[in-house]
Amino acid sequence: MSGMSAHDIPEAKIGIVRPVTLTPRVAGPGDLEAVVDTIAVAFHNDPVWSWAFPDEKARPAQFRRWWPLLVEGALAQGFTWMTEGAETIAVWIRPNRPELTDEAEAQVLPTLEALLGARSRTVLEGLLRFEEAHPHDEPHYYLSFVATHDDHRGKGIGEQLLAQNFARIDAEHLPAYLESSNPKNLDRYRRLGFEPRGEFSMPDNGPPVTTMWRPAR
Repeated sequence: MSGMSAHDIPEAKIGIVRPVTLTPRVAGPGDLEAVVDTIAVAFHNDPVWSWAFPDEKARPAQFRRWWPLLVEGALAQGFTWMTEGAETIAVWIRPNRPELTDEAEAQVLPTLEALLGARSRTVLEGLLRFEEAHPHDEPHYYLSFVATHDDHRGKGIGEQLLAQNFARIDAEHLPAYLESSNPKNLDRYRRLGFEPRGEFSMPDNGPPVTTMWRPAR
């Protein structure tokens, strides 16, 4: 179910930001828990994902059941990047590859039902809006998630990681696509070469999502 994810680069803390030298590596299946932990922490207050999982106290446990479905398939594609301690991570889907395995896609609704009960159908409708908005007319890299753990915010490491990723993507002369679930992140994505492509909202007057495109270079 390609395109059913959102993204967040948490806001930088106010103050002096000291340069950090990143030495990221490709994340593998054995890094699933670390990658999920960073996403779960970074997205705790994300507008879209806190809308989807509104019980703040239950959210951490729910997230740790939910995110593996959306991450495991990407890890197998070999283009998810992380710093050694998973301080920041970027989950990418390669061109013309599905975000979810068939097994994971089959578990989306049952998992939502187990976690959210009657609300699961509303959340599923919202996820399907991601799929409807996702372009399929040109091969591209899809930035499924980028997240920085709260303990490491304010250092600019999320943007640095993406800049390194784009050096590789640009060498292939391919475009990239993402959905931003937090309007506060739009300027950060613009600095990386993305421009807004469109917008949709989650059901029941839910939060907006901005789709963004970075042309091939």
